[in-house]
Amino acid sequence: MTWRVFNDQPALIGHRGMGQGLVAGYRENSVESFRAAAEAGLDWVELDVQRTTDDDLMVTHDPVLPDGRYIAEMTSGQAARRGLVRLDDLLEELPLTLGVVFDVKSGLHDAARSADSTTATLLARSCERTLGDRPALALSFDPGALRHMREAVPDMALGLLTWKQFPIGHAVAAAAHLDVQVLAVHTSSLWRDPSASATAPSIESVVERVHSSQRQVLVWCPDTREALDFAAAHVDALVVDDVPRHVQALSESRSAGDSCAR
Repeated sequence: MTWRVFNDQPALIGHRGMGQGLVAGYRENSVESFRAAAEAGLDWVELDVQRTTDDDLMVTHDPVLPDGRYIAEMTSGQAARRGLVRLDDLLEELPLTLGVVFDVKSGLHDAARSADSTTATLLARSCERTLGDRPALALSFDPGALRHMREAVPDMALGLLTWKQFPIGHAVAAAAHLDVQVLAVHTSSLWRDPSASATAPSIESVVERVHSSQRQVLVWCPDTREALDFAAAHVDALVVDDVPRHVQALSESRSAGDSCAR
């Protein structure tokens, strides 16, 4: 399988649809939010996956509902009655050309399960059955989850997620030696503020090093100013909140670049 997941540079990916929380009246991880992101011109969306006790997959970020109950301890029917969307139902509602980035939420309840019944493996099997030609990428903070997915579906595109302010050198090295196509880092791992060490690598050098290891770079949750700098450094993909604002900023930047080129 090719190591390239994203062809356009940078690919804009709607974080939980139109963005985290409530954006333009759309609630995160809802069917309406994902549809609106596609209508705004995005080719990719990002969503969170949690497992239920009956081995179904729901689209939601937090493992616990406001009443304190774990999603992993309820059935898919119970979760749906609380307003959560089944993954299979969501994918049926989205255009087949819309790429999907899955954030695999392995957790406490996966620890007692065998490798073939974890959230990660269930997602891999679901993707194998239902995705067809839809572009897709599965991300996880958990290297064990990535291993389970690779064993279940060898040709699935995978990426290593790293948390806020995770040291960029460790992240680049880890991704280079894992069987993944993408390194997905938080903005804070790359963005240099005035207090940063003078020896910290530039964004451009990080991207070059990741590309030389035949991986791509995804950055999650930049603001619009950061996103434009990441785009100029040839980052491959950006997971963004407030989709309308990012679409406008990137479009204006491209138009300005075209004017300068003329």
